[in-house]
Amino acid sequence: MGFKMQYLRNFDAFPRAEDHLLQKTSSGAVVSIIGLSIMATLFIHELKYYLTTYTVHQMSVDLKRGETLPIHINMTFPALPCEVLSVDAIDLSGKHEVDLDTNIWKLHVDSEGRILGTSEYLTDLVEKEHSTQEHVGGKDHPEDSSQKKHEHLSFGSDAQKMINNMKQAMEKGQGCRIFGVLDVQRVAGNFHLSVHGLNILVAQQIFGGPGKVNVSHVIHDLSFGPKYPGIQNPLDGTTRILHSAIGTFKYYIKVVPTEYRYLNKDILPTNQFSVAEYFVPLKDAERSWPAVYFLYDLSPITVTIKEERRSFLHFITRLCAVLGGTFALTGMLDRWMFRLLESFSKSKTRSALR
Repeated sequence: MGFKMQYLRNFDAFPRAEDHLLQKTSSGAVVSIIGLSIMATLFIHELKYYLTTYTVHQMSVDLKRGETLPIHINMTFPALPCEVLSVDAIDLSGKHEVDLDTNIWKLHVDSEGRILGTSEYLTDLVEKEHSTQEHVGGKDHPEDSSQKKHEHLSFGSDAQKMINNMKQAMEKGQGCRIFGVLDVQRVAGNFHLSVHGLNILVAQQIFGGPGKVNVSHVIHDLSFGPKYPGIQNPLDGTTRILHSAIGTFKYYIKVVPTEYRYLNKDILPTNQFSVAEYFVPLKDAERSWPAVYFLYDLSPITVTIKEERRSFLHFITRLCAVLGGTFALTGMLDRWMFRLLESFSKSKTRSALR
């Protein structure tokens, strides 16, 4: 029995040191304080590392069908009043919408960007005036060609007053801020902000020609769905101000369907996008009116971003390795310092005896 117990004691990895070897020294205290400080710092670092989430990206084929694509826009046009601006959308399915006003808001702003009020719609007023004139004129009132031409170039008093107000607003430097959400079909298409919603005669009356339309703009926010942690929309904060050249801006956008999965298993469907930008100067011979185009296409690949947290066993393993390694290192440092001081004191004693 005694032999077995002795054999079992041989496996003890923590042998007890003799009492005369357990000496407490000042150098050991300094090393212990330093070691405890290092271990506390490393413990806090490992705890933060464990509690911090990280994301994993996966890709798969996009299988969504019959859903709409939300486009969040928030832009300011410092050189164009709200009454002349329209938001138009067209896609490959043939759907074409002009001057969208559902879930789209327009705010008057001054030259410093301060909000002045909401807008009234010049387009509706002019169309109403034209329909009234067509209803009054008929076969029973024949007119010569010059009178017809004059009738087409003239507007009602309310419309003419609005046109004059627009000219004055442009002279004062009033602009427009447009924000809202466009729900479009999940097919390639474009939406653009321009004066295309105006009657061509009205546009000529206000601007005098395409060369006077300044589509300088500031993109405060442009996204294709809700935002998730860490998303970067490349057009946010974009400022394009034209001082001399007049033309059309075109943004070619590649939309990537994205799903963000939180730790609590909630799923947020949204979209990322990349963009390429081009500016097309307006030539004198061209009759096209400047605009800001956003031409988008959808990627067939869906990106899934999942939040994950490191396992508790992984945390314990790293913690043991860090704390154990620090303890072993400080122990070695303590032994070296003790032997160094001991040898120094012995040499000093010998020299004193001589």
